[in-house]
Amino acid sequence: MFSFAAASAAVLIAFFVGSIQGIPRSHLKFGSIGTTESNVVDLGYVQYRGNLTYLDTVAYLGLPYAEAPVGERRYRAPLALNVTRISEEAGGEVVNATEYPEFCIQETTGAGDAGGAGSEDCLKVNVYAPAGTKCGDDLPVLVYMHGGGYQYGNPRNWPFDHWFHQSPNVVIVSVYYRLGSFGFLAVPDFRDPSVGDFNVGFQDQTQALRWVQENIEAFGGDPKKVTINGQSAGGGSVELHLVATGQEGLFSGAIAQSVYRAPTPLPEQVQTQFDFFSKHAGCTNGTVTEKVACLRTASVSAISRAQDLTTTTAFNGGYKLFRPVVDGKIITAPPTLSLLAGNFAKVPVIVGSTSNETVSTPNTVEDGLRFLFPTLDDSDLEEFAEQYPQSDFSSASQRLQVATGESIFICAVSAIGNVFASVTNAWTYRYNQPNPTANQSLGTAHAAENWMFFNGMNTGFNGTGRFTPMTPTETAFAKELIAYWLSFVRSYDPNTYKLDKSPIWPRYVSGEDGRRRRVVLQQGPDNSTEVSGIFHEDEPMKEVDRCAFVIGKADKEQN
Repeated sequence: MFSFAAASAAVLIAFFVGSIQGIPRSHLKFGSIGTTESNVVDLGYVQYRGNLTYLDTVAYLGLPYAEAPVGERRYRAPLALNVTRISEEAGGEVVNATEYPEFCIQETTGAGDAGGAGSEDCLKVNVYAPAGTKCGDDLPVLVYMHGGGYQYGNPRNWPFDHWFHQSPNVVIVSVYYRLGSFGFLAVPDFRDPSVGDFNVGFQDQTQALRWVQENIEAFGGDPKKVTINGQSAGGGSVELHLVATGQEGLFSGAIAQSVYRAPTPLPEQVQTQFDFFSKHAGCTNGTVTEKVACLRTASVSAISRAQDLTTTTAFNGGYKLFRPVVDGKIITAPPTLSLLAGNFAKVPVIVGSTSNETVSTPNTVEDGLRFLFPTLDDSDLEEFAEQYPQSDFSSASQRLQVATGESIFICAVSAIGNVFASVTNAWTYRYNQPNPTANQSLGTAHAAENWMFFNGMNTGFNGTGRFTPMTPTETAFAKELIAYWLSFVRSYDPNTYKLDKSPIWPRYVSGEDGRRRRVVLQQGPDNSTEVSGIFHEDEPMKEVDRCAFVIGKADKEQN
């Protein structure tokens, strides 16, 4: 069964008792909350009071950016927020925005758990801003899309308060978007918008970006200087925003971490998925239109059970997971094909992966690739076998990891980096610091950097997560990472505001031998807090050649 490595580390069911609202208890400044106007923002139609967490940071939590997608709005594109309604409901009072909202309904992670926690009324954002900022401050903005395979994820598990404490000169927005079948149910009949809409979870993200354009100035942000960022499915979302239609003017920079290169099938290819799902949700009779109408009235528990079952061996179709599809209007082709055709937003980018990326797959390279990419045929698999001979690897498990990991994650670095470097500035990285709380035999596995970026956070089932303590060396390394990221947000260059000890990050351009340079992100040697462990390397030629092959298979892998 499909499962991200990050989800398979340990079953982390409950939040750490020493944390409140995703922020370590030691970071909260009790007694400051609600006592100063520096933590109140006026959007014109409503005022919100946020948490003054550090003395210089305000977290405005759970601000709606669209109408609730419930009832007849289920499986439909997000509806712009009715600000008149919001204003009337506030009644002139300052609205409390000091508690995290309910997250979007979760699907199983694939690790034996059942999904179903959360709420459909989840189209919210968390906004983190320096205390006392005002319209006209024109601070650069980071908009973050979380990962989780488009199946699960809770922005509460990725707090940004400590980023501000380090560098209080940006505004950060973290987006909740619909997941699983609630966000990515597809059937060919959705080409008729009276039946439903494709890719509504992705459209949620776009609507959040529109809300940012309309409202971020009130938080001191500059709507003309927005960087989108995400990891895993969030990184895949960033890639999709780079190639999708209707994104003009919504962002001007992008950071894509461990881009999830999942298949982006045609609606016809997921018809059997729809049939199985609707049957097990209790909607078996009539036309597709009638089945969708039934699904709109089905209980959340019925929908959750059906979507979890669809991801298991009970369903024998090739496309088990609910993910974006090529709808022909917003997503017009698999993203790599759009990149190769030159159909992408020409903005500065950072893109990278961890050293040992993959997802849990069957035991052989051939079975793993078939599982991940259902349209690969025997001829394709023979070509993969030639590109990944056992003699190039130290073990069968390493061969499996590399052969699957490059297709599903790693080769996004060259797929994006090569085309962007030809028209704008691009920087790439290899993240090489294992999550110290995970299975060390996996090396630097998928999502390892999240632990470092977000105060030692590991995510669990149904939106839960747990903070674990960080050593001084780990904290020092995290500050290097955050400095690079926020430097890019501020100047579209990771070097402008990097820490003094950190090396210059070279742009992704060809050297004399044709190879490109990247940084390797890892912590200081010998537990040092003063010396950086980050260094440069050339991309290995075998990886370059393999990824050229993988990119050439984008039409068959549909990514």
